Amino acid sequence: MRLTILGGGGFRVPLVYGALLSDRAEGRVTHVTLHDLDPARLAAIARVLTDQAARARAEGVPDAPPAPEVRVTTDLDEALRGADFVFSAIRVGGLAGRAADERVALDEGVLGQETVGAGGIAYGLRTVPVAVDIARRVARLAPDAWVINFTNPAGLVTEAMSRHLGSRVIGICDSPVGLARRVARTLGVADPAAARADYVGLNHLGWLRGLYVDDRDVLPELFADPDRLASFEEGRLFGTDWLRSLGSVPNEYLHYYYFNREAVTAYRQAKQTRGAFLHDQQARFYDELAAGQDPADPAAPAVREGAAWDAWDRTRAEREATYMAENREAAGAGERTADDLESGGYEYVALALMRAIARDERTTLILNVRNRGVLSILDEAAVIEVPCVVDATGARPVAVSQLSGHEAGLVAAVKAVERCVLAAGESGSAQEAVKAFALHPLVDSVQVARRLLEGYRGAHPGLGYLRKD
Repeated sequence: MRLTILGGGGFRVPLVYGALLSDRAEGRVTHVTLHDLDPARLAAIARVLTDQAARARAEGVPDAPPAPEVRVTTDLDEALRGADFVFSAIRVGGLAGRAADERVALDEGVLGQETVGAGGIAYGLRTVPVAVDIARRVARLAPDAWVINFTNPAGLVTEAMSRHLGSRVIGICDSPVGLARRVARTLGVADPAAARADYVGLNHLGWLRGLYVDDRDVLPELFADPDRLASFEEGRLFGTDWLRSLGSVPNEYLHYYYFNREAVTAYRQAKQTRGAFLHDQQARFYDELAAGQDPADPAAPAVREGAAWDAWDRTRAEREATYMAENREAAGAGERTADDLESGGYEYVALALMRAIARDERTTLILNVRNRGVLSILDEAAVIEVPCVVDATGARPVAVSQLSGHEAGLVAAVKAVERCVLAAGESGSAQEAVKAFALHPLVDSVQVARRLLEGYRGAHPGLGYLRKD
């Protein structure tokens, strides 16, 4: 089976390759094509994957199948031809673009996070046209391929691509899986992976409303036990009183909504924004590998075997430990624990999704797919994030509890914003772009929305397609 990874020079690609190395079943991925616009980044990640495969061989079981063959290319059409699956993990504008998204928003006193608020809108405005072009090329060059979208904002980008690929594009995110597992572990569930999550919303805007073990909802037990409720990451982040008031466990990204003023203050006071930190951190990593240095000993005359992997692994550990640091500081939640550091493993979600489709191994996963009437407050084509049954025919959303009250209001409002971004990306209308900013719940003024667009146009030449109406 052939897999193409768009954004193949990206830092998180070794996570995906690690999942592929662990797959020894029949029909596994045997060929991986990495596509990126930056040849140096491609070369660096290819070195990491070479070290990773060598490590797997040294530590693996006898008679294990060979590691998937890796090739790299900067030609998009070449990368797509013959692909069975396409992972879209692009970052339009790179981390420098993310840092600019954050700074422009914070200068206006609003949130600049890459998927939430003004920053997410800016990221979407420059990503949607590129994602649509990719979708059209996939439809032409690899019509039988399935696209698994990692690109943020994941729900928005998946919806943009679905207009050209239909149900053959599926968005993934590890946040809901990680949340459900943490709650299950906190409640002492013997097999957290077997618990059925009633999770519903949009990407980075969802709530765990039930957790079923043997058809019994065990989530009320969490709210009845303040000590347990305060013992895991979301309990510390949101506070036990607020979670008990909600009666559900929000996705961690809802901290930006429920504690917006504190989050913005923390971000403005931080020495660096998250995007700027990652930009500097990853620039050092790529520069070291490009220079041929051993990051553990830059004075060494030659790079030792495994040095690229070791450099990547150290950088990854630092990245994960500092995740959402400003939010935890604002909440007084302290450092992340070992359990907090364990995400849902988006690479394993992707592997499970590929297995289910390619081998007709029926499974249930929380994914970003078209609504198909599951949520009554949204239309059929709206991409939502809910549990889905997956098999050879694709992913189908299952019935979930309906949203009401403030949850329904937030989802409807943010989906309306996403639709404005899609309209702007399709038409090039600056008016639609301003409307997207102005309608977002975390932007408090039409005038601020207008200034945000002008600030982003100045920071990103790629937004030049947005014309004055």
